Amino acid sequence: MENRTEVTYFILLGLTNVLELQVPLFVMFTLIYLITVLGNLGTIVLILLDSRLHTPMYFFLSNLSLVDLCYSSAVTPKVMAGLLIGSKVISYNACAAQMFFFGAFATAEIYLLSSMAYDRYAAVCRPLHYTTTMTAGVCVRLAIGSYIYGFLNASFYISDIFSLFYCKSNVVNHFFCDVPAVMALSCSDTHISEVFIVFMSSFNLFIALLVIMISYLFIFITIMKLRSAQGHQKALSTCASHLTTVSIFYGTVIFMYLKPNSSHSMDTDKMASVFYSMVIPMLNPLVYSLRNKEVKSAFKTVVERAHFSM
Repeated sequence: MENRTEVTYFILLGLTNVLELQVPLFVMFTLIYLITVLGNLGTIVLILLDSRLHTPMYFFLSNLSLVDLCYSSAVTPKVMAGLLIGSKVISYNACAAQMFFFGAFATAEIYLLSSMAYDRYAAVCRPLHYTTTMTAGVCVRLAIGSYIYGFLNASFYISDIFSLFYCKSNVVNHFFCDVPAVMALSCSDTHISEVFIVFMSSFNLFIALLVIMISYLFIFITIMKLRSAQGHQKALSTCASHLTTVSIFYGTVIFMYLKPNSSHSMDTDKMASVFYSMVIPMLNPLVYSLRNKEVKSAFKTVVERAHFSM
């Protein structure tokens, strides 16, 4: 019988072997990560400091920022190290840990986005009951539930993937330990594992998307019943940022994971992975801040306070 412990480390090929691109890519990813850290941490701090943002919508937004920061940090620093000093080796356990934390926080994001959709439904469709529907206890339970399920989900498929035998090449054709790239190295029959992962991914996306679609169906029905154009615009403006985030995130995840492993082109997957592991966590705080008057106002207030205190 083959022994999976024969592979004790993996070698990440990265995005490219062209030396001339290493420095430009390092600079680009450093800027992306810097904006991601500052944008998401800034969002969390801003929401904590401004009492006007102590609402369910911004509670979920702060958790979304935390999740974006965490799953980007599971990948980007290792990529930057690989580009800067050529550190492409990752231990077997570190590979499993990277895959686990990335998967856990990405799954948590899926359910946080569905919780935010329900929050928008309650705000638009049941405004008179909003404060009794979206209580602090309900919001905390939805957020904690997203984290718990994300970590449980990641535990299930990580234990499945790393119970396979890895006795072939240890060269991962990717810039991080992504599921399809690592599974391609297994010398076990991966058919059952592929089906299991596609099922888990499909289940998570279906449940979360169902909540989002039903929430927005009721939202749009409510909006159509409003008589004033101002009412239409106000209701839509509360949902615009969330819809943008949902479209970008779900579109990329569906493209990546809801297809068999044999259908994956690694070069295409790498480009898609850069988008959802690095670019999306950077975009989310920008989407919410640029399109949101309350966030802009809170930011100005915090800056003015800091200026006067100096």
